[in-house]
Amino acid sequence: MTDTPEKTSGIPPEQMGLKSKFKFKCHKDVKCFTDCCRGIDIMLTPYDILTMRAKLDLSSEEFLAVFTTPRILESADLPVVTLKLLDDDRKSCPFVDDKDGCAVYEDRPTTCRYYPLGVGSLSYSGEQGEKDEFFFTVKEAHCFGFEEEKEWTVAEWRQDQGVDLRDTVNDGWMDLIVRKKSLPPSMKLSEESKQMFFLVCYNIDKFREFVFKSSFLQRYDLPAKQIEEIKKDDVKLLQFGFEWLKNTFFQTHDEAFKIKETKEN
Repeated sequence: MTDTPEKTSGIPPEQMGLKSKFKFKCHKDVKCFTDCCRGIDIMLTPYDILTMRAKLDLSSEEFLAVFTTPRILESADLPVVTLKLLDDDRKSCPFVDDKDGCAVYEDRPTTCRYYPLGVGSLSYSGEQGEKDEFFFTVKEAHCFGFEEEKEWTVAEWRQDQGVDLRDTVNDGWMDLIVRKKSLPPSMKLSEESKQMFFLVCYNIDKFREFVFKSSFLQRYDLPAKQIEEIKKDDVKLLQFGFEWLKNTFFQTHDEAFKIKETKEN
């Protein structure tokens, strides 16, 4: 999850669009190299976990146990996970090295890819696939990247950092969070439902077991082609899970999740 425009100075951030320009470059010769990887608070997205656990050749459960800290997103009362930092003086990212930088750079989290940009939403309609987003620069005192001459538009930065694909995959997850936030505080999910949200969003291996080794497929009338796709493709399984949670939690009556008709004796 990317930064939100929470102020440090009390001055609202300047809102930027996709065509807005800014100067920034990070490389090994910038004297603040890797400083932004210390004392951080990074919420990992479902797609972050898919790619990082594959990079490290770990199961999702192993990755969660070693590299994450479970939390509750208070605004939505839903479980999320953040990156577990090293217990050193600088609270460093476990994947960063002073000399060489990020050991998982090609599969780094979405928040790291956005930096030094943050993103906020004026409105979000997952149902219509419409987002009213704005962007802003996150200028921290230690960062000298803004003194570099390389100029980008926001759109160019997003493309260069590979965030478009990640945002597309994670849209269903964000939709669930926004829907839950919009409910009255009195409408709470059960602990069992929260556990299922966690399983689907973060523990893809266990979710696959749930789908294919329980009575799940006996209950839903799913096309054979779709069953084959989610069996082989983690991303499709993850997105399938988001839609199933939406239908289950918010009673959207999605035709894709029709209950199989049972024959009466």
